[in-house]
Amino acid sequence: MPNRLADETSPYLLQHADNPVDWWPWSAEAFAEARRRDVPVLLSVGYSSCHWCHVMAHESFEGDDTAAYMNEHFVSVKVDREERPDVDAVYMEAVQAATGQGGWPMTVFLTPDAEPFYFGTYFPPEPRHGMPSFGQVLEGVRQAWRTRRDEVADVAGKIVRDLAQREIGHGTARPPGEEELAQALLALTREYDARRGGFGGAPKFPPSMVIEFLLRHHARTGSEGALQMAADTCERMARGGIHDQLGGGFARYSVDRDWVVPHFEKMLYDNALLCRVYAHLWRATGSDFARRVALATADFMVRELRTAEGGFASALDADSEDRTGRHVEGAYYVWTPAQLREALGDEDAELAARCFGVTEEGTFEHGSSVLQLPVQEGVFDADRVESVRRRLLARRAERPAPGRDDKVVAAWNGLAIAALAETGAYFDRPDLVEAAVGAADLLVRLHMDEHAGLRRTSKDGRAGANAGVLEDYADVAEGFLALASVTGEGVWLDFAGLLLGHVLTRFADPESGSLYDTAVDAERLIRRPQDPTDNATPSGWSAAAGALLGYAAHTGSEAHRTAAERALGVVSALGPRAPRFMGWGLAVAEALLDGPREVAVVGPSLDDAAARDLHRTALLGTAPGAVVAYGTPDSGEFPLLADRPLAHGVATAYVCRDFTCDAPTTDPDHLRTALGG
Repeated sequence: MPNRLADETSPYLLQHADNPVDWWPWSAEAFAEARRRDVPVLLSVGYSSCHWCHVMAHESFEGDDTAAYMNEHFVSVKVDREERPDVDAVYMEAVQAATGQGGWPMTVFLTPDAEPFYFGTYFPPEPRHGMPSFGQVLEGVRQAWRTRRDEVADVAGKIVRDLAQREIGHGTARPPGEEELAQALLALTREYDARRGGFGGAPKFPPSMVIEFLLRHHARTGSEGALQMAADTCERMARGGIHDQLGGGFARYSVDRDWVVPHFEKMLYDNALLCRVYAHLWRATGSDFARRVALATADFMVRELRTAEGGFASALDADSEDRTGRHVEGAYYVWTPAQLREALGDEDAELAARCFGVTEEGTFEHGSSVLQLPVQEGVFDADRVESVRRRLLARRAERPAPGRDDKVVAAWNGLAIAALAETGAYFDRPDLVEAAVGAADLLVRLHMDEHAGLRRTSKDGRAGANAGVLEDYADVAEGFLALASVTGEGVWLDFAGLLLGHVLTRFADPESGSLYDTAVDAERLIRRPQDPTDNATPSGWSAAAGALLGYAAHTGSEAHRTAAERALGVVSALGPRAPRFMGWGLAVAEALLDGPREVAVVGPSLDDAAARDLHRTALLGTAPGAVVAYGTPDSGEFPLLADRPLAHGVATAYVCRDFTCDAPTTDPDHLRTALGG
C-alpha cells in the first residue's frame, strides 16, 4: 500500500511511495506527529538521479524489518533537495559543520522542533570501512533519545545557536574593482591544472561560472592567460569522457583528474551552463570545435530533456539496466571492443576504438570504456567518423535508457532559456529560440501567480506546492532578459522586472543589501539560509546581482543598479580568496566595470535585413554583460529605444555606457569594433 508520498509531484519522493517505511513529506503535520508520539524525526534528503540515494533505498528503506523499526521509533520525513533547497541547505550546513563533509543521501535526526542532533550521509546495511550500519545508528539514536534526553537537547540547542551566528554581513562593502579581479585571476592561475585543464584535483567538476569570468575578463582586459585557461579547459572537457561523444551533453562531474570517467548522471543545469559557455567561447574565438559542442549540448537538452509541456526536465539518472537486467551506473554509455564489432563490423570497429579511446583493458569497469575524443580532428576521415557516431548512437538507443526526472525546476529552466536563446541566435537556429520561448511561456503560465510569485517546480503540467527561492527568481529573470535581447519582445523585460521586484522587496535586507535564499514571508526554518558562493549553479545571490544589473542597464533604474552593487560587495570580500566558488559573482563584477554597455538597434521593421544584421552583430559583441534592445523607433517595447531615430532612414545602432553614448552607426563593422566582437 502506498505511503503519504503517493500524492507528491517530486519523482524522487514518488520513487519511495511504495516503501514499507511510513514516509511523511516535509510538513508541519510530520513534526506535530513526532511531538505527539514523543519520538525523533528521521530526515532523509536526496534527489532522483543520486546513485547512492538509490543504493541506500534498496538496502535499507525497502526492507520490512528496517522499515518496521523506523516506523515504531521515528517519524520519517523524505525530502527532495531539488524541490526544497532551503531545507537541504540548512541541514547540510549543520552536517558539514559537525562532520567536516557532506553529501547525499543526507541523514539527519531532529527533535520535534526541527533541531538537528545527529548527522550522517549514506549508512550501509552492515558495518563497513569504519562506518556503523544503519541499524546500529537507528538503535543508538533511539537509546540516546530515551536515556540521555537532556544531552540531546543540549547538542541540538548548541547547533541551532551556532548556525544562527553565521550571518553574512558583506552586503555594505563596495563592489570589486580592478585590483580584486586581478587578485582573483592570480588565485585561479595558481590552482589551474595546466596539463589537464580545470582547477584542483579529483573529483573534477565543470567550472562553468569560472569560465564565464575568464571569458569576460579577457574581453575587458585582453588577458591572453584568462582566455587560454578557459579555452584549454573547455577543450579538455569536451574531449573527455565527461562529454557524451555520441549524443551530446555533459555528465555531472569526472571522478578522476583527466575528465575520463564521469559520474554519469546528466543534469539540466550543467548542460544549460556549459551550452552557454561553449557558445560564448565560440563568440570570443570563432572555434568550430566550440560551436559544435554548444550546438550538440543544445540539441541534447531539447531532444532528451524537453517535456510535453515545453519545459525542461531536471536530470537523467546515472544508472540503467545492463544486459543481465541489473541496474548499473554507466551501463547506457560504455562500450567494449566486442560491442563495437557487434554494432559496426570489424573495420569500422577498429576505427571507432582508435577514435574514441576504447581499449581491451577498458577505462571503466569490467573491461568497458567511456568514449572520449583523444585525437585531434584531421587524423580520421570526418565523414566516416560521423557515420560511425550515428550508427553507435542508434545502437545505444536500443539499450534500456536511464530514468528521467521529469520535474521542471524554475531556476534551471531559466538557465536553459538563456542558453538556448543565445545559442539559437548566434548560429541561426530559430528552433532553439522557439524552445527557449516555449519554456518561458510554461514558467509564466504555470509557475507564476497573479502577483508574479514563483513556484519552484512543476511536473506533468501541475505546479508544485513549494515556493520559489532566490535562485528561481534570479535565474528566470536572467533567462527572460536574454530572451528579450534575442527576440526583440519587450514583454520578457517586463516579466523580468516583476520577478526582480520580489528580489528587492522579499529577499534583500533593506539595511545591508545582503540577500537571503528564502523570502521574508517563506516558511521559517531553524535558520534563514544565505549563501553567496557558487555550487553546481550560480548562487542565488550572484545570479540576482547579475539580473539586477542587466535590468538596470535596460531601464536606467538606479534602485536596481544600487542593489546589484551592494550585493557585489560579498565578491570583494570572498572573490580574491576563493574565486572557484565566486565565478558568477566575478563575471557580474566584470560587467559592472565595463558599464555594462547598452545597445539599441532600431530598424524600419524587425524583418529589415540591415536591422537584423546589426542586431546579430550586437548579440555577438563580447563586451561583458552588454544588453541589447531591438525594435522600431519609439515602439515602446524597450526603454533604450526611446528617442532613437533611424539615421538617414536606415537601420541604426546606438551604444552607450556610463551616461556617455558613441555616435550612432549604420555599419556592422563599426558596431562590432565598439562591442569588442
